[in-house]
Amino acid sequence: MPSKAKPLTDAQLKAYEARRDLAAELLQSVREMKAGEAQVVLSLAVEARQRTGLSQSQFAALLGVSVRTLQGWEQGRK
Repeated sequence: MPSKAKPLTDAQLKAYEARRDLAAELLQSVREMKAGEAQVVLSLAVEARQRTGLSQSQFAALLGVSVRTLQGWEQGRK
């Protein structure tokens, strides 16, 4: 079982963000998509919902959560 990485401290996160070149990262992503190298990664919430064949509203109701909460799970925000 893989170990989980520890969250970055605020100082580490700021240092990481200061070193990033977002324009270069975006350009590289576009190149990968054009070359067919990009992969769509689905969250576990999306995979589970798609296996049921339910819409977001139906799946959210089944779980007893709001559609907005489900969308947050599916988009990796929560």
